Amino acid sequence: MSEKTKMLAGELYNAFHPDLVRERSQAKTLCRQFNDCFDSSVGESLNILKRVIAVGDSCWIEPPFRCDYGSNIAIGDNFYANFGCVILDCNRVTIGNNVKLGPNVHLYTATHPIDPKLRLEGLEMAYPIAIGSNVWIGGGTIVLAGVTIGDNVTIGAGSIVTKDIPPNVVAVGSPCRPLRRV
Repeated sequence: MSEKTKMLAGELYNAFHPDLVRERSQAKTLCRQFNDCFDSSVGESLNILKRVIAVGDSCWIEPPFRCDYGSNIAIGDNFYANFGCVILDCNRVTIGNNVKLGPNVHLYTATHPIDPKLRLEGLEMAYPIAIGSNVWIGGGTIVLAGVTIGDNVTIGAGSIVTKDIPPNVVAVGSPCRPLRRV
């Protein structure tokens, strides 16, 4: 089984396998091109972005944008991410339609073993993140590996989302918890 297959299956994998290092390097190059060309040509920057990630119609990401692979990200229609978006897509990140991310929102599918011996071996795991439709995530929020955020959710700025958030709620805090229904 390849290291990439293990990675996408949520199993321990070697993040420094040459194939994975190469794929991350390609994504970094494209992200750098996207971030650097943004001011000169919006059309060109969107074409570069589409080479990095699968995006729907009306997608807009303010630079700088960073991701690990890009190939594990799928974004629906009418998406907006403000400055400083980071998506560590060592596993799948699925984002629905009509989603807005405030500045410095980070999505982390990657995680590391609690056992220090496994960490010293360079092994890690990754679990998918799913964000429903009609979601607004406030600035400075971090969404951790394995989290699902339901439809019609608002996440308050500065939250750390460690567990699933059900649909139709306003959720805030560290750890992030539903505050009230919408």
